[in-house]
Amino acid sequence: LTTPQKMAEKLNKNPVEGFSAGLIDDEDIYQWEVVVIGPQDTLFEGGFFKATLTFPRDYPLRPPKMKFITEIWHPNVAKNGDVCISILHEPGEDKYGYEKPEERWLPIHTVETIMISVISMLADPNGDSPANVDAAKEWREDPTGVFKKKVARCVRRSQEMAFD
Repeated sequence: LTTPQKMAEKLNKNPVEGFSAGLIDDEDIYQWEVVVIGPQDTLFEGGFFKATLTFPRDYPLRPPKMKFITEIWHPNVAKNGDVCISILHEPGEDKYGYEKPEERWLPIHTVETIMISVISMLADPNGDSPANVDAAKEWREDPTGVFKKKVARCVRRSQEMAFD
């Protein structure tokens, strides 16, 4: 099983397309900053979305928490920035019956597999169990209107913040 320290070293040696990740402070291996680059051919293209990954002390038995610092309008990101995807949910049975245990957290997951899931979530939202009900409603009912406008505003702001 891997440690946050080993993952940081591996990502420094072999960066993965679509995001950058690293420790916020070299003294604390449990606090990471990641930047997700808006995937091509999606409404998020061109965006630079900053987030934090906070690993629990008993990682990899339990998942990290991910929270966007940059504003992002998406059905699977709560308004406070918390990312809500299966891979980051505590291991085991889903009491609501939405997810299979194998879709949830497994100790084999790494920063890389988490970020690949997040990038795929941006490209293809899951409207079944939204963290942001308003974004989900707009995405379903008016994807090329209101939803697109709000996402475009987030992309613009993220670009301005990225170069501050």
